[in-house]
Formats: sequence, structure tokens, C-alpha cells
Amino acid sequence: MPTDAPSDAFVRAMPKVELHLHIEGTLEPATMLALAERNRVALPWADVDALRAAYAFVDLQSFLDVYYAGASALQHAEDFHDLAWAWCERAAADNVQHAEIFFDPQTHTDRGIALDVVVEGLVAALARARTELGLTAALIPCFLRHLSGEAATATYLDCRRLGSHFAAFGLDSSERDRPPRLFADVFARLRADGFRAVAHAGEEGPPAYITEALDVLKVARIDHGVRCLEDPDLVRRLARDAIPLTVCPLSNVRLRVFDRIEDHNLRALLDAGLVATVNSDDPAYFGGYMSDNFLAVTHGLGLDHAALRRLGEHGIAASFADAARKAELGAALQAHFAAAHD
Repeated sequence: MPTDAPSDAFVRAMPKVELHLHIEGTLEPATMLALAERNRVALPWADVDALRAAYAFVDLQSFLDVYYAGASALQHAEDFHDLAWAWCERAAADNVQHAEIFFDPQTHTDRGIALDVVVEGLVAALARARTELGLTAALIPCFLRHLSGEAATATYLDCRRLGSHFAAFGLDSSERDRPPRLFADVFARLRADGFRAVAHAGEEGPPAYITEALDVLKVARIDHGVRCLEDPDLVRRLARDAIPLTVCPLSNVRLRVFDRIEDHNLRALLDAGLVATVNSDDPAYFGGYMSDNFLAVTHGLGLDHAALRRLGEHGIAASFADAARKAELGAALQAHFAAAHD
């Protein structure tokens, strides 16, 4: 394996798998304002500059306030198609070859948008992406943890009839004082129905939330998980059981989990033998899509070709893609790194 620093062009061209992306978080400011005008939705920002000024986030909640307001511009299946298709084109430019994409049903159904409208638009865009871009993708509906467990159960029952479109179910939104155990019933129910589970834990919340997500919700992946290093026993467990962490470096910096990308603990996660992956989270809000995140950690943490390859392999292994697709993704990654010798 070459020991020189990977070039930016090499990083951008690297085949990638994205496992932590909120589709509503790909709503770029100009698109948000255009959709709001198209749908006659009033937003609190007069123009793109005013909207971008609102992106001076101090914590997760300050981001979520803008995020939920922006989502109100999404009204029709066409809007959700256009949102997802714009992301697919942007992801293809970063050579993202497979993605498992979060969306928040309650963000839309609680304001009167039928679940079927949301799913219709998203599914149409992802089907188009497979045909036109060679990008495979699946959807993961997430329950909003600032709402009740009962509300999550009602959302799950609405989603279950459309379950063939979903790779798993997840849990997102603010962690503060919202431990995973509050959602034990709905996760038990969806697992009994044969669905996989993932959950955000250990970003704002303590390492104990990661443990609870594993023990109570029985998730297959931890979304974020960067605070696991505060608990050595948990780190050993995550390494032993090869539990993936879907890490979002630029998001972590923008939300003040780390002050600078140079302070991020991704390298320490890898050194601890953890199945850490790189993802973009809410790229329209956090200033970075997949290549931006990979470039940030490559430069900020001094990652070499071997570390990048590990991250790529982790993404494939952690995905819910079938064996045949994983083999295709692995072959593409191997070919890219083999070319580095030429």
C-alpha cells in the first residue's frame, strides 16, 4: 500500500458507501426557498443569505429548529422526488455507489402530509438513480425521539404496510434526556416483524445511551457513537462484536461535538479496532457531502491510503446490501486502491 498522502483527486474518486444521511438534511438553501415559493409556504428567511446566517449552530437543537422549519417547504411527492434526485446527482459526483438513507415520517405526517406522498417521491427518485446513475439505495424511516414512544408506535404501524421499501427503522433527533429505553416497545415490535434496527446514540448523549441502544433496542448499527471512547468496556464490546459506527465528521464539528476536525476521534476509533465509517449526516446544513468529509479527515487527521481503505471496507461491511451487491462494491473499492500502485 502506498505510504504517501492520498491526493484529493484519489479521495474524490474513491467508491463510497453512505450509511448516515438524512434526506431532509440535503435541502440546499436555494432549493428550500424555491420549493417554499412553489408551494406558497412562508419561511422566516427572506433570502439565501439570511438563511445561511441561521446556520451558526451552537448545538443539535439549534440545528433542528432550522431543519424542521425548512422541511415545511416539502409538500408533494414531486418535492420529495426533486429533493432526493438532487442528492443522488450530487452523491454520484462523489462516487457514492450505495446509500441507506434516513427520513423522518413524523416531520411530515404531523403537518398533514401523508406518508404515501413522502415515500412515493423518495422511492421514485431512488429507482431513477439505480437506472441512470448505478447508485443503489434504500430508505430507513426514523422515529423522532423528542416525541413519545406511543407516537413512534403509531408511525411504525403506518410505515409497516410500506415495509418492502425499507432497509431498517431508526431513531434520531435530540438525544438530551431521551434515552433509548423510551422506545423499547416499538423497537421490540418492529424486530418481531423482521425489520432491522439502528439508532442515533453517543453524539450528545452519554456512552450509556449506546449501551442501551444495543441492549434494549438491539440495534445492528450505532449512528454517531463517537462518545464510546469514554467507556473502555463499551469500546471493547463494540470491537468484539464488530458493531458499526456511522460517524459524521463535519457534522460533529459544526454541532460542537469537537472544536476542530483535527480534534476528531475518528483515528482513535480506528486504532481501537472499531468498525467506524464516514458519512455526511445533513450535508446542506453542515457544509460537506461525502468527498468533503473524507477530504476533511484525510487532511485533518493525516489519514493514509490504508486508513481510507479500511473506512471504505467498513462502509461496505456495515451496509444492509445483499451479498452480491457487497461483492460488487468490494471489487470497485479494490480496483481503486490497486490503481494507486500504478
